[in-house]
Formats: sequence, C-alpha cells, structure tokens
Amino acid sequence: MPQNIYLFTGLGADERVFRRLDWSGHEVIHIQWLIPLVNESIEEYATRLLPQIKDEYPILIGVSFGGMMAVEVAKLRTVEKIILISSLKTNHELPWYYRWAGRLRVHRIIPHQFLRHSNFMTNWFFGAKSPEDKDLLKIILAETNPTLLRWSLNCIVSWSNTHLHPNLIHIHGSSDRILPLRYMRADRQVKAGGHLMVLNFAEEVSAILREVM
Repeated sequence: MPQNIYLFTGLGADERVFRRLDWSGHEVIHIQWLIPLVNESIEEYATRLLPQIKDEYPILIGVSFGGMMAVEVAKLRTVEKIILISSLKTNHELPWYYRWAGRLRVHRIIPHQFLRHSNFMTNWFFGAKSPEDKDLLKIILAETNPTLLRWSLNCIVSWSNTHLHPNLIHIHGSSDRILPLRYMRADRQVKAGGHLMVLNFAEEVSAILREVM
C-alpha cells in the first residue's frame, strides 16, 4: 500500500521544486503555504498547518525553510520520520552571519523587490546552472508572496530550535552556498550538490530517499 509523504517547499516555492524526484511507490501531499498573521511565530504558524496532515504517522520531507517548518510541525504531533534536504536541524547549524544579520535586522531593510529578482548572483547562490533551472528559479522568486518572504526570512535568522528529533535524516549538498555543509552534521551528502539539488541532482537525491524510506 502506498505510503503518504508530506512535502514542505522552501521560501514560498511550490511543488515544482519536487517534480524531478522519483516518488514511485508513495503518495505525495504538498503542504500549502499560508499567509502569515501579524507577529505570528513559526510555532504558531506550524499549528495552522496541522489540518493539512491527515495521516496518523506521516513522513515529512522539507527543503530549505520547509525543512525547518517540518521540524516545528513534528514537535506538535507524532511523525514516523522527518527528512531534511538542503536545510538545518537546529539553530546550532545556522551560519553565524545569518544570526548576525538577524540581530542587526538587516533582512528588514532589504527591499523585497531585490529579494524576488533573479540574476547571476541568485543563480550562483542557489546553484542554478541550466537555462531551465534558471528560468524556474526566476519564476519561483517572482511569484513568492512578499509578506511570506519577509516573515520566512525573519523566522530563519531568529530560529531558536534546539530539539533534535530522534527520527530525522538530513541530506545536504557539498556545494550548498546558502547553507554551507561545513556548518551541518548531515547524515547523507550529495557530492557537488547545491541548494537546488532537488532539481539538478534529482537522481542522486531520489536514490538516497529510496534508501532511507
């Protein structure tokens, strides 16, 4: 019987980031992002996502910020397993410069139009190399809701989670420039994989997913 898997995308992206992964033998449900409420915490937001999860012992898979959200959801209910891709498990893995930027509130003064504009720098940071990947990244950034983007960035730089879930598997790319591997304690590594390795290293990531699931 197919097992239901709940997928959390990152920073307002949608299910397109998962489209190249092999989900044979499983049913996937894409968690839909909600517009954050005023001054809503990541813990409160996770509570509002719970109604989308119907299974008693679900598997949660999150990419980037979606991995952080999956961790918060798993603190509110029992899950069979959490799999993080290009993400982080606790605030101890957040690079120091993000914490520094959060304390100085740098993320609050950057125009959201700049954050939603794709260029050679964003392509480099995300690891988008092919024309197709660059086009998809451009669309994702442009379509990201600015309120959700601002809120997500604030959650990232101020994340306080120290709880390490016992049934968590962390998959990370060796060439991730947004969340460098040197700050992580990953269970599985994808050689040369960047932050968008679910797209451009989909075969390697799929193989690891089949192994750990």
